[in-house]
Amino acid sequence: MVQRLSLDVAVERLPFAKPFHISGHVFSESAVVVVTLSDGLHTGRGEASGVYYLGDDEAAMTAALETIRDGLSQGMSRADLQQALPAGGARNAADCALWELDAKRAGVPVWKLAGLPEPKPLLTTFTLGADDPAVMAEAALALPDARALKLKLTGDLDLDIARVRAVRAARGDCWIGVDANQGFQINELEALVAVLVEARVALLEQPLARGREADLDGFDSPIPIAADESALGLADVDGLVGRFDTVNIKLDKCGGLTEAVAIARRARLLGLDVMVGNMVGSSLAMAPAYLLGQLCDVVDLDGPTFLAADRQPGIRYEDGYIHCPEIVWGHRGLATVSA
Repeated sequence: MVQRLSLDVAVERLPFAKPFHISGHVFSESAVVVVTLSDGLHTGRGEASGVYYLGDDEAAMTAALETIRDGLSQGMSRADLQQALPAGGARNAADCALWELDAKRAGVPVWKLAGLPEPKPLLTTFTLGADDPAVMAEAALALPDARALKLKLTGDLDLDIARVRAVRAARGDCWIGVDANQGFQINELEALVAVLVEARVALLEQPLARGREADLDGFDSPIPIAADESALGLADVDGLVGRFDTVNIKLDKCGGLTEAVAIARRARLLGLDVMVGNMVGSSLAMAPAYLLGQLCDVVDLDGPTFLAADRQPGIRYEDGYIHCPEIVWGHRGLATVSA
C-alpha cells in the first residue's frame, strides 16, 4: 500500500533589495510558491516563481497544484507528474519536492539519484538591470568579485549600445553576455552585433520575439546566440538547430529538474551549448538549478542576490562562484531546513 503524503502549498513574497528593470518590465518582488511534501519522516521541498510572460503567476501555480493534490498525496511519481501537469512553475515546485523526498527516502543526495556529476562550485554571471549607461557601469564596479556579467537590454538600439560600451569600459576584465529579452527586430541585429563584437561580448541571449525564430535563418552571427523564451521545454529544442547556438534552461519554464536534465542531454546530442538560468527566487529555487549547472557551459544563478533577504542556510557567492552546500536542498539526511 502506498503511504499517503501530506502536502502544503504556500505563497511567499520575496521583496527585492531594489527595483529590477528588463525590456518591458520592472520588478520589485518575486512571488513564489513553495511545495512541501512529507511522509511523516522525510520531507521534500520545491520553490517556483513561474513564468511571468506566460501569465504563470502564483494564482495560476496554486490552482494547478490543487488539481493534483490528491495525486501527490497518494504517492504520485515524478514520471506521473510529467503527464499530470504541463510545463511551468507548478510542475517545477512539485517535481523538485519529489526529488528531495525521494532522495531522503533513498538515503542518497539528489545529484546521485539523478545521475548527475558530484556538485562543485560554478562560475556564475551577475545580472545588471537595464538602466542609464553610467548607472550600469557603476553597478558593474560595485561587483568587484564578479568574473562574469549579464547585461539586460531593452531594445532601444542606441541606448543599449551605450550600455554595453559603458559596462565594458568599466570592467575590461569580465566575461560579458547580454540579454535582449525579445527586444529587437532582425533588421537591427547587424548593428547591435557589430558593437557586441567590438565590446568583446561573449553571448547574445534572445534578441527576437518568441515566434520569430525563422527570422534568424541565414543570419550569420559572429557571437553565439542563446534561446530563452524560444526554448520553453524539451519540445522546442530540436527547432533551435541552425538558428541558435545555446539553450537557456530554466526550471520554471520547463517544469522542473526532470525535464531540465532531459533538455540538457538532448541539446548536447544536437551540438548545442547549454546554459542554466533562473526566474529569480531564493536559495531553495537555485539549489536544483545548481545541480543542472554541473552539465552547463554558462551558469546564471544569481537570483538570491536581488532579494532583500534570502533563506538560511543558503547558497554562497565567493570570488565570482556560486557554492551550494548540500544542506540547502536535496541532501540525504532526515533533517529539514526551515524557511
